[in-house]
Amino acid sequence: MARLRGAAALFFPVFFGAALLLFPDVSAAAAREGVALCLQTVLPSLFPFFVLSSLLVQSDVPRLLSRAMAGVMYPLFGVSGAGASALILGLLGGYPVGARTVAELYGRGEIAREEAEQLLAFCNNSGPGFFLGVCGTAVFGSARAGAYLYLIHVGAALVTGVLLRRDLGLPRRKAVSRQRAPFDLAAALPAAVQGSFAAVGSVSAFVIFFMVLLRLLSLVPALAALPPLPRAALFGFVEMTNGVNALPATRTGFVLCAAIMNWGGLSVQAQTRAMLAGSALSARRCVIGKAVQALAGVPLALIAAQRLF
Repeated sequence: MARLRGAAALFFPVFFGAALLLFPDVSAAAAREGVALCLQTVLPSLFPFFVLSSLLVQSDVPRLLSRAMAGVMYPLFGVSGAGASALILGLLGGYPVGARTVAELYGRGEIAREEAEQLLAFCNNSGPGFFLGVCGTAVFGSARAGAYLYLIHVGAALVTGVLLRRDLGLPRRKAVSRQRAPFDLAAALPAAVQGSFAAVGSVSAFVIFFMVLLRLLSLVPALAALPPLPRAALFGFVEMTNGVNALPATRTGFVLCAAIMNWGGLSVQAQTRAMLAGSALSARRCVIGKAVQALAGVPLALIAAQRLF
């Protein structure tokens, strides 16, 4: 197994480097497409939510939610009410806002490490904009289909949180009273904006990289010859935008779209790890959670597809 991993680790940079040298025009075109996607979609959609999450975590909102939502979050998911902010922002802001919010809550001492990693299993999700605009209107020609897909996404995330619930013993922990300085918006805003811009830059770098990688992989004859559904599934496993755009507007394509969006792709996994860098949090629970969420969304998508197709 170790030798196989070593061989795979060696093969990838060799393949990628050779492909860049052999097909520079394809690589450059894919990179330009990735940059355009970041400027038109990633930056406008993620940056405001990154700033919002930073400001909310520094304010009194997590402590207010901890008291207000404890009766819901702990029985269902085994976490304190403070994690509600990560769940809500993750479902509204899109990948990887949820993961970044969890990391900031942990960094501010609002949640413990075990709780943070538990939240990563179900709080890192896609936002409604992508479902309505790309999945619904662009792929299936129906905003209704996009709304159904988003509801499936939310339902699968909540089901995943329940299925992967662990008893962390939170009610038995004594509350620790921490003295905090009053929230100062004038001081918090510059740091939130600068940190959010850097985070969006990191996400954009992964989007561009995986865009180039998939364009190069599509040149492999065996992959280029794949039928539409297996091709979309493979591309979606790596990067969800390319996978979704390759889907046919059919019932099977709808179900596969739900699975791809719930998984998020290797690109989202890499973005998540970047958001957790320096926090000492493990991304293992996030990977497990996205796999469970992809499976949990299939029966929900099959039910919804009966009404749409």
